Amino acid sequence: MKALLVLLLAQLCSASLVPEREKDPEYWRRQAQETLRNALRLQRLNQNVAKNLILFLGDGMGVSTVTAARILKGQLHGQGEESLLEMDKFPFVALAKTYNTNAQVPDSAGTATAYLCGVKANEGTLGVSAGVTRDRCNTTKGQEVTSILRWAKEAGKAVGIVTTTRVTHATPSAAYAHSANRDWYSDGEMPPDALEGGCKDIARQLVENIPDIEVILGGGRKYMYPRNVSDVEYPHEEKQRGTRLDGRNLVQAWREAKPRGKVAEYVWHRRGLLALNLTRVDFLLGESLHPRVPWHQLGALGGPLACPGLLGQLQWPLILQGMVVPCPGHAGSSQTWFYSLGDAGTPPNDPQALHEAVELDRAIGLATRLTSTQDTLSVVTADHSHVFTFGGYTPRGNPIFGLAPMQSDVDRKPFTSILYGNGPGYKIVAGERENVSAVDFAHADYQAQSAVPLRQETHGGEDVAVFARGPMAHLLHGVHEQNYIPHAMAYAACIGSNRGHCNAAARPATPLLLPFLGLLLLLLC
Repeated sequence: MKALLVLLLAQLCSASLVPEREKDPEYWRRQAQETLRNALRLQRLNQNVAKNLILFLGDGMGVSTVTAARILKGQLHGQGEESLLEMDKFPFVALAKTYNTNAQVPDSAGTATAYLCGVKANEGTLGVSAGVTRDRCNTTKGQEVTSILRWAKEAGKAVGIVTTTRVTHATPSAAYAHSANRDWYSDGEMPPDALEGGCKDIARQLVENIPDIEVILGGGRKYMYPRNVSDVEYPHEEKQRGTRLDGRNLVQAWREAKPRGKVAEYVWHRRGLLALNLTRVDFLLGESLHPRVPWHQLGALGGPLACPGLLGQLQWPLILQGMVVPCPGHAGSSQTWFYSLGDAGTPPNDPQALHEAVELDRAIGLATRLTSTQDTLSVVTADHSHVFTFGGYTPRGNPIFGLAPMQSDVDRKPFTSILYGNGPGYKIVAGERENVSAVDFAHADYQAQSAVPLRQETHGGEDVAVFARGPMAHLLHGVHEQNYIPHAMAYAACIGSNRGHCNAAARPATPLLLPFLGLLLLLLC
């Protein structure tokens, strides 16, 4: 068996797999020397004040997902393992420890509280300290913690939340909500004792806690409407009806909370977004019905607020806020953006979701091109990882969704390179592991095999990467607790409690009134 393995490895290293230029040692030496020169340039630190902050969050985007997405991106463009993601080009990289205060393997609510509010918390809780017990409304009072979104708002910045999941999902909602349970999307999901205890649902907090968020784009609109109110797009589907017990229309409440003379627009459909008079919009709320749209369905959705990528979802707010085309009188304005890509980490046993990580990377590339490292700090990270892996001694250029070039030496069956530690991909056929050569493992709906059967695949517990570029990006280095991230970003922007080092004349002081709205793109939900 050992001889067979050695033979296999020799075959994998055959010259036919190696690009011709890589056979020359000088290729690698030149590449290394160029990398060294670039590293030496980093000794000149960028200590400017960050006028703009952008945080990209790939939900579940662990290190193995980043690597696999890099290979997928390369293969989509005729390259491979040697290709670079846009985030790979960021000069500073760190690792963040993701554990929750009561959990070794974290959930998205506790991690969101860490990277948005700067405080570690218990799993399942949002925007509160570890003094709050999940499901216990009566432990919440006095334990609320604020986010970098609020710190930026208090400093006069325009702020925005853009997500491909529901806006009340744990990942974005820690930016504005304080909840003992991440699942309290509306009061219809809350237990009687929580309602009697005065706790507010997450959708209500979206409207009330920070009412002057300039742009909110995402999904999950049914939590904004009274129970049994028919959906505007799917009026005959019962499961899409409103869920609220208090009878409130939160979209109307959102509009009414805006200052007199300001224009607040709500859109739920592509046509509505295209029809906006952009020169008159001050606040925008866009909500699709869908809590999450699978990547392969994005181009097929003609009705909801959809587009073929996060790219459009990113570019529209950037130009909306004048980061690219400032209006006269707003050139000194500044802003803070939180972009969250739901399920960039390939759950549940869905390897094709790697396309979402590639889509996120395209959006990162756009932001890189439209902003300057002199005044914009961009950070890319994940909340946690998944039990996603790929291996099997695959040769150079092996399709990332393909089979390993070997069979199991136990059950004599082939296996895909991508596998999961647990989840719904566990399948036994006639008492044996399913033979993947008999199924379409490249299909968009294929669930990769897993070692342990679970209805839902779990998160992973390892550290996640943090990529940074722009002012004070060097503060994100080494291995950090996840809650350090917003503190470093706030220091760079002179907001929150980190202002003592700032030159008052250099700090952005002009509050942003929405400037020229010059480009119409679509929302990926």
